[in-house]
Amino acid sequence: MNINLTLIIQMFVFATLIWGTMKWIWPPILAAMDERQRKIAQGLAAGEKGEQALTEARGQADTIIREARERATQIIDHAQHRANELVEEAKGTATAEGARLVAAAHEQIALDATRARESLRREVAGIAVGAASKLLGREVNAATHADLLDKLAAQI
Repeated sequence: MNINLTLIIQMFVFATLIWGTMKWIWPPILAAMDERQRKIAQGLAAGEKGEQALTEARGQADTIIREARERATQIIDHAQHRANELVEEAKGTATAEGARLVAAAHEQIALDATRARESLRREVAGIAVGAASKLLGREVNAATHADLLDKLAAQI
């Protein structure tokens, strides 16, 4: 056999093999590689979008937390202000109630003192009548001398 003919046939078979590979085998492999490359690019883009969304969400969360803290501070300040108002109102009410109780106690003391004076006057009048009857040696009638006894009690 001739080496030139074998070489030409081998070159023809090799060229046919390359042509068949490029026509039937290579396009599906390239299509799969392109599809994989497209999916990777989409995944990277989705990852970047996710990072952006996460950054935005963190910013919004920080804003919401800041607003919630400000609102909580306002609520606490309002509650403290209201508590102070209630304490002052209770102090005022307690002071007024204390003044009313002191006034009522003074009135009661004055009434009791008046009653004690009246009782004392009656007792003194009785003692005076008893002493006068012993001095005079006869009994003094309280009914007939009531006017005189009333004047005596008023003087005492």
